Amino acid sequence: MLAAALTAIGSLVIGLLMGASLTRSLAIGFYLVGSFWLVSGFFVGNRGPVRLKSDFGAPLFGSRFVRWATPEEREETINMSAIYVVLGFVLILLGFAADTRYSLF
Repeated sequence: MLAAALTAIGSLVIGLLMGASLTRSLAIGFYLVGSFWLVSGFFVGNRGPVRLKSDFGAPLFGSRFVRWATPEEREETINMSAIYVVLGFVLILLGFAADTRYSLF
């Protein structure tokens, strides 16, 4: 999982620069990045059915700059939202597993 590896590397580097423990750096990094992906998934999933037109052309009286999304675009929006939410949830679980303040067993 590339997102977890990049988050771990970034967290460890920042933690070393800040003088924090490695486990605490990992936990906070996973919590922050996981929360970011959860919020991103929420906003991507709440995108409405209206999209901007890519070519505005010459604006005429009464011309519209929006169009309705195709079924494929709506399906892609829901799929991306689900991926972001699952990724965020997994990263938060990894943060919980890395956090030494809590015992898993």
